[in-house]
Order: sequence, then C-alpha cells, then structure tokens
Amino acid sequence: MGATVNRSSSSSKKTRTRAAGPTRSGARSAASPLREPLDRLTRVRPGRHQVVSCYLKLEPRDRSRSRYFVKLRNRARQVLDGLPRLGLAREVEEAARKDIDRIVEYLRIPANLPATQGIAVFACSGIDLFEAIPLPVVHRSRLAVDASPLVRELASLEDEFGRILTAVIDRTGARFFEVTAFDARELPGLTSPSTRGGRFRGDNDGPGWGEHAYNNRIREEKQRHFEAVARELFNIDRRQPAHGIVLGATGADAGAVEPFLHTYLADRLMGSVKLAPRQSTPALVHEATLVVREAWERESEKHLVEEVVEAQGNGWAVNGVRDVLRALSRGQVRALLVRADVAMPGFRCSDSGRLGISERDCRGEGDALPVIDVIDDAIEEALRQHVDVNVVYDAEAAEQVDGLAGLLRFR
Repeated sequence: MGATVNRSSSSSKKTRTRAAGPTRSGARSAASPLREPLDRLTRVRPGRHQVVSCYLKLEPRDRSRSRYFVKLRNRARQVLDGLPRLGLAREVEEAARKDIDRIVEYLRIPANLPATQGIAVFACSGIDLFEAIPLPVVHRSRLAVDASPLVRELASLEDEFGRILTAVIDRTGARFFEVTAFDARELPGLTSPSTRGGRFRGDNDGPGWGEHAYNNRIREEKQRHFEAVARELFNIDRRQPAHGIVLGATGADAGAVEPFLHTYLADRLMGSVKLAPRQSTPALVHEATLVVREAWERESEKHLVEEVVEAQGNGWAVNGVRDVLRALSRGQVRALLVRADVAMPGFRCSDSGRLGISERDCRGEGDALPVIDVIDDAIEEALRQHVDVNVVYDAEAAEQVDGLAGLLRFR
C-alpha cells in the first residue's frame, strides 16, 4: 500500500490545518470505543496507591524484530531505577514495581498485542486495576508512575486525530469515506457519465479525425468527472469541516483531482494512496488513511522544526527543556515539539504545579517534588492545555530539538 504525502500542506500550516476543522469541545461520540474505558479510568481513586500508565507505539517499524519490546524493557528499567526518587512508602513502591513487571510481561506476549498501531495499559494492583486499550495512534512510547491514571492522551486522541475525508476515485466514479481515529464510514458516492472505454476503432470522418475527437471526448469527460469529485468533497466538507483530505486511486487519477480542489481543501490535502474503488472496504480505507496521515505527520514535524529555528530569532519560539517548561507554565506554547529519544528526571513545584529540571526551579513555588521523567510530564501538561503535541522521529530534524522546543502563542 504505497502512500504519497502532500509536502506543500505539511509545513507550518499544520496547526492551522487542525484549527480549520471543528472546534475542540472535549466531547466524545456516544459510539466512541474510548468512552467506557475513559469513564472508568477517570473514576479511579487509587488512594495511597500509585497507578502505572503505559502508552506504546506499535507501528510496523516498532513490531519489526520486536523493537517495541526492547524499547519498553529499557524504559521500564529507567522507571524502576527512578522510583526511589519519588519517596514512596516501601509497600507502595514495591506494588508499583510489580505492576510495571506485570505490564512488561503482558506486552511481551504477541497474542496480547492489538492489530492497531498503539496500545495503552493501566495497572494498579492495590485497587485491582489492569486495563489494556487498543489505540490507532500514540504520540510516543512512555511509562509513568503517578497518583492517578494518565488519561489525557486518551481523552484528546479523537479530537487530535479529527475527521478525515478520503475519496477513492477511478475514471467514472468516486466513493467517499469519513475516517475517524477508530473507523471509516462510507458516504454517498457519485458516478459520472462516460464514453465506453477500449481502443479507438476508427470512423468515417477521415484519417486521424475520429481518433482525435474520441481522445478529446475522453479527456473532457475525465476533467468533468474530477471537477465533480472536487465539488462533492467541497460540499461534504462545508456540511462538516474535516481536518484533512486524502485521495485514493489505482493510477494517476488521485493527483489529477488535486488541481480541481478548492483552495480551502487543497491546504488540507494530506496526500494520496493506491486504492481501487471496487475493492475498498471501510477497514482497508481506514488503514490506508492512517498510513497517509502518519507520513504527513512526519513531514509536518520537519517543517515545524524549521519554523522553530527561524522563529527563535524573533522571540516566537523557545528551544531547550528549561525554557519550554517555563513557557508551558505560562500558557505560551501553541505547538510542543518533543525529541523522541529523550528522557530526563525533574521536579514539580508543589504550590504552582510548574515543572522544572532542578530544585531551584521551584524556588518560592513550594516543595520540589521529584518526577521520574519531566519530558513525559510535559507531554501530559501540554495535552491538558490542548497544545498541539509533535514527537520528532526524523533523526536529522531531532538533532535541532534540545529535548523540547515550542512555538509560542505570545511573547
């Protein structure tokens, strides 16, 4: 399944693209697969116990040679080594260690892994909690021990993913799908009148003239069809704006539709993918759309890094963990960039709740409470503020991110 990302729309337009869709309300569909587990987890009251929260990426590259498990095991080792910093009671710390081991053992078994590209697992033996939730996407693999389940990524997932319109096109027809984080739903399609295909057989209009007219007619029909597809996409989007557009076809028809798209839609075109209308089931369209979206996200992150580098000079961006945490505490950050491979111990100020990388960062803001990984806590805080979170996986782009970086709403 080959996907082509639309590079022109994956630049600094990314945050504007998300804003173009429906306003985030935090509400979830009644049919959402996350509704029941999220309601259960938000009602959890661990008391003196600690909850272990694990988010794990399971993309094809993570599953290859069990790389996901190697990363999980290394992450578990870091968290286990950092547990004494939290100052927990002996029996509470021991229970947390057992819960971490339980999660690692559960995810070691391939049969326990979902077919999706991510999973979240929550465990607290003190209150008999163990819940595994398949997820279509995960920001980055992380493992945390906290006084409550870290559910903000769950709560924001569907709004973050948004609603994508995927059109699967051939020469005479088009099928339209509404794709969300968990599934795809087919919408009414369209069929355009066309001349029967096949090789030109000639006619009585003289040498070459019949073939010329025939080919012109075919070309005009295709252009009218592509124009109709673009018009129908615009109409669907006008009724309920989408976060992105994906075009599917077996040949070059997907690219041929792009010039007919309204500018409003062209700005949100994520890319194209090889799909045949007759063979496209909702499940296949959902999988293909996820592939395009993932490639678009990776390309977008490169452009966001470039934007950070450029904006630092005029004060509209910060780069470095301490500066980003300070900006995050002031509500300045509109887009958070996280280097995928970074982890760092830190502190949370007891009075202000602000995150810092040293005890002196909490001077005058209460006690400095240790946290195992301040980067993971920064992601959680950004999600709480509805900040656009971007984990940078491209090696070259990640080199320019000093742990954390952020584009600012105000200076």
